[in-house]
Amino acid sequence: MLLKTFGWSFAITALGLVAAVIYGGWEAFGVVAILSVLEISLSFDNAVVNAGILKKMNAFWQKIFLTIGVLIAVFGMRLVFPVVIVAITAKLGPIEAVDLSFNQPDRYQELVTDAHPAIAAFGGMFLLMIFLDFIFEDRDIQWLRWIERPLAKLGKVDMLSVCIALIVLLIAAMTFATNAHQHGGGHADKAETVLLAGVAGLITYLIVGGLSGFFEDKLEEEEEREHEAEEEAKKSGKKVSAVVLAGKAAFFMFLYLEVLDASFSFDGVIGAFAITNNIVLMALGLGIGAMYVRSLTVYLVRQGTLDDYVYLEHGAHYAIGALSVILLVTIQYQINELITGLVGVVLIAWSFWSSVRRNKALEAEGGDAGSKAEVASGV
Repeated sequence: MLLKTFGWSFAITALGLVAAVIYGGWEAFGVVAILSVLEISLSFDNAVVNAGILKKMNAFWQKIFLTIGVLIAVFGMRLVFPVVIVAITAKLGPIEAVDLSFNQPDRYQELVTDAHPAIAAFGGMFLLMIFLDFIFEDRDIQWLRWIERPLAKLGKVDMLSVCIALIVLLIAAMTFATNAHQHGGGHADKAETVLLAGVAGLITYLIVGGLSGFFEDKLEEEEEREHEAEEEAKKSGKKVSAVVLAGKAAFFMFLYLEVLDASFSFDGVIGAFAITNNIVLMALGLGIGAMYVRSLTVYLVRQGTLDDYVYLEHGAHYAIGALSVILLVTIQYQINELITGLVGVVLIAWSFWSSVRRNKALEAEGGDAGSKAEVASGV
């Protein structure tokens, strides 16, 4: 069953890593491997959410999501979207951007480096908003309670995450402008670009969140209507087909899943720019990771759920927060891409280990040990 579910992912991984070695040697291999791990880790909660919705759909719509949905998610968001970002910020055509990355890597690197402040500001703000909205939300399960509990109380202040994000953006833009002026560089005018790109990242986050909320509300309305129809049918003695019920709401489910997947994939794509600007390595790493997310979704639907590892979502969001800070710092300073990637991997591995410790404590002491285990795990 495991090989059947993850077979294509294993095959794509092998091909992708071999292609990375051929393209850029062992350093490229390391970058692609880190990107793959980050994409899987950051999208783990995406797979869990997908599975919860997908299991409500009939076989036809499940197949549509796992075929057409894969094309949209892997080729649309993970392969095409990074090219579009580079093309827009470097003022190139998409085909020209890909051609330059293959045939004129030095010129391509020069253009992308020049456009990096805008990319970093856009991505940094988008990822920062994801992290802030997560950390300011009051949750039943807390990982690092000593920091999450007081921040959850602060989160009751309306629009706090937006205010903090804008303050961070202003500081980043002013620091960039000040340093450029002190060094007599010609980048002082780019402070405005950083500011505009950061605001664009914030607006993008709000739009994506709004669309997700819209489709989620639509989905809840459809499910409520179907539940009422089923109750009416039971009272009148009629038999209602579960497949028909699933089919009536399937269209909204499918749209909701695609918008949700797009919003989740933004963090992986944008976070990838903190590790590398190379379109080829980015496409290989994110493509491999996206295949595992899809396979994991299928596995969760067929075998149950892996959300017993309750701190993984926390670890993934802390990794997103770290990537957002790193992106904003790279507006002015260079950070080694391997260090950038390892920060996220370490945070996610730590959250996984904490989840395992919590589960063992719960098994050993029973359900009442939950709060003790969570405190112990969150040190």
